[in-house]
Amino acid sequence: MKKLILIFGLLLFTASCSTQNIPKEGDKVSMRPEKNDDGEWDIEVLDSQWSYFLNAIAKPMSMYSESYLKTKNSFLVSEWNSYYFSGRYRNVIESSIEYNPNENYGILFEYKLYQVFAFVQWKYGLKLNGLSMTDVR
Repeated sequence: MKKLILIFGLLLFTASCSTQNIPKEGDKVSMRPEKNDDGEWDIEVLDSQWSYFLNAIAKPMSMYSESYLKTKNSFLVSEWNSYYFSGRYRNVIESSIEYNPNENYGILFEYKLYQVFAFVQWKYGLKLNGLSMTDVR
């Protein structure tokens, strides 16, 4: 049993020491808002804890106005993209976000985008200056 734990520990150590992929200028990955089949803007988060966070941790959508979310999202997207292009937090921020504050995405999209930033802070501890501390419990 001790040998099994030792081997498992060595495998984890080896995996954690592998090099990280550093984005090059030609390899920039970007998240673009896209419309779903119903013609509405939508965000899909591929994380097993996203649904839990959205339903149990995040404040309800009724707590926000669309203009508040749009203003916050503009600031947060700028901060997120500056981290991405500078190479900070490479283990968390893997792509830039293309967001046009002049586009009318709707309150559901704005809410989900704002909650993505709150989720990243909740799960990974990444502090974003544009995020209110009351939004992450």
